Amino acid sequence: MSAAIEPKKADHELIMVGADDLPVHCPRPGSPLWNMHPRVYIDISKTGEAACPYCGARYRLKEGEKVHGH
Repeated sequence: MSAAIEPKKADHELIMVGADDLPVHCPRPGSPLWNMHPRVYIDISKTGEAACPYCGARYRLKEGEKVHGH
């Protein structure tokens, strides 16, 4: 019997974004080819922070930034 292999999460990666970067999506432009996965939009408007379900990269709204109309 074999154990299920879980994909490695990039728990150490924290990407600070500003209100001008919204809507946030992952992977970001300029990400290395080996780190590509389907584009997903990350909703940080409610809590100010969220993680990508594919790679685990965490996105956080910069302190003092205000979300307008998102």
